[in-house]
Amino acid sequence: MGKTVVITGAGSGFGALAARALADAGHTVYAAMRDTAGRNAHRVAEAESCAAEHEVDLRTVELDVLSQESADAAVATVLAGAGALDVVVHNAGHMVTGPAEAFTPAELAAVYDTNVLGTQRVNRAALPHLRAQEHGLVLWVGSSSTRGGTPPYLAPYFAAKAAMDALAVSYAGELARFGIETTIVVPGAFTSGTEHFATGGHPSEQSVLPAYEERYAGLMEQVAERLAALEPAGTSASLVADAIVDVVDAPPGKRPFRVHVDPSNDGSEEVSEVADRIRAQFLARIGLADLLTPRPSRPSRPSRPSRTSPAASPRPAV
Repeated sequence: MGKTVVITGAGSGFGALAARALADAGHTVYAAMRDTAGRNAHRVAEAESCAAEHEVDLRTVELDVLSQESADAAVATVLAGAGALDVVVHNAGHMVTGPAEAFTPAELAAVYDTNVLGTQRVNRAALPHLRAQEHGLVLWVGSSSTRGGTPPYLAPYFAAKAAMDALAVSYAGELARFGIETTIVVPGAFTSGTEHFATGGHPSEQSVLPAYEERYAGLMEQVAERLAALEPAGTSASLVADAIVDVVDAPPGKRPFRVHVDPSNDGSEEVSEVADRIRAQFLARIGLADLLTPRPSRPSRPSRPSRTSPAASPRPAV
């Protein structure tokens, strides 16, 4: 039997691909996005058309991660409509590009608000239900930039993703005794198949840009071109959606803590392996090794067989 999944930022990119892939795998999926009656109305229609064409349970729900009231209402809608909530996928995010100095503190805070505080709002809405039922999965869509190669002019986004990763790691231990699992899916730099670069923001303050353009002329274009050149031929953003499906479909208690989907191999997987191992060893040293795996909970609905996921790493041994 499938699970009930809500995925944020599911109007486009990884979110939309994952929502459709999860629905195809037999799950009830709520593709969450903001302004469903306005600028995203066409995406709601696309999801409805996809559900009808493929005969899957793909639904949409209004959710603005910048609003606690919206997050609360979205989770209430899911529970009322499906009668359950098993999986929360934190996918919503926003990218900005430009010299770090050019962004005002308020602009940096706005990126943090979407990428980090947005996950906190959704957690505060969903976790009371997951804790009460003593099972569930919180899946975070991170970024290889957290520990891998980091080209310039993406500092606000990289900093926010690093903060989100740190939050996810802390949540993992704090939710384990409630029987709630955590997985962090770590995409690399996919330069096509998402709208990160196309819809990314820019600094409103222009006064410092000429100085940077003098020394770093065309840098952002160079970064985009060179990242694209690193991608193996035929690389598709659907690989991330496939990895998310594999995690959701895996048997409870057997899900990996971190899954890297990085065809360009920027080094993040290697660094994360060390960091996650050290975390596991430290928790063991202070007598908290039980926080590395979710506490067995009362039986949940059986999951579908798992496919082989790319670069899936088991939870670190202690």
